[in-house]
Amino acid sequence: MILEGKTLVISGVGTGLGKRVAEAALRDGAKVFLGARTESTLSSVASDLDSTGERVGYATVDIRDRERCEGFAGAAVERFGRIDALVNLAALDTAFGGLEDTDVDDWRPVFETNVFGSLQLTKAFVPHFRSAGGGSIVFIGAQAAYKPTTPQMAYASSKAALRTATFYLAGELGGDGIRVNTVVPTWMWGAPVEGYLQAQSAERGVPVETLVAEITAGMALDEIPTEADVAESVIFFASDRARMITGQSLLVNAGELLV
Repeated sequence: MILEGKTLVISGVGTGLGKRVAEAALRDGAKVFLGARTESTLSSVASDLDSTGERVGYATVDIRDRERCEGFAGAAVERFGRIDALVNLAALDTAFGGLEDTDVDDWRPVFETNVFGSLQLTKAFVPHFRSAGGGSIVFIGAQAAYKPTTPQMAYASSKAALRTATFYLAGELGGDGIRVNTVVPTWMWGAPVEGYLQAQSAERGVPVETLVAEITAGMALDEIPTEADVAESVIFFASDRARMITGQSLLVNAGELLV
């Protein structure tokens, strides 16, 4: 129970990684406060996690809106009294292609959400972390920021910017006992990847297992990490077991990229 007595806030919660992080946090003793733009999604996920509502709260938030970020932070503190960790999951990946294949204006919503939105939400929670005597901030990165794949240039660039911000935030906030780290997934088995592989299977006329084998051929552990695997690394950074770790990036990639 490495999160016993702690409260985690998770943004961008849906039925995928956000829910897996919340499940792991509850398992390890925490209370969780969920955020997303759609209330119906939040209500459904919260009910699945804890039908009593005793250890799960939620509020809608659009991280691109400063006032809503501040209101969301206030709602989380009002619900559970103090916040020990913020997990920045909310992200947008809508501009695909290289520089010549895309309009730079298509990149703006990606950066508005992934970089400016994440930093805006983080800023809203900093005073609450200071009041609590410290805490943990966890960003979600992307291996594409280390290993270029042209179709994800916009998304990867935004995540690379956030990774650099992690270094600066770790230095800026460390004196207040606030740690800042990034978990970096590669392929992550869940509904989005499963759906993509099924579509590729139909298009190429090959079994999904063949496509999985192609992907895992470059992984030392020969297995696609799951959303639950990534969630465990988030929980580690949120816990006191990582109390002397800040400004770091942890690649959860089954050894696909060794850095």
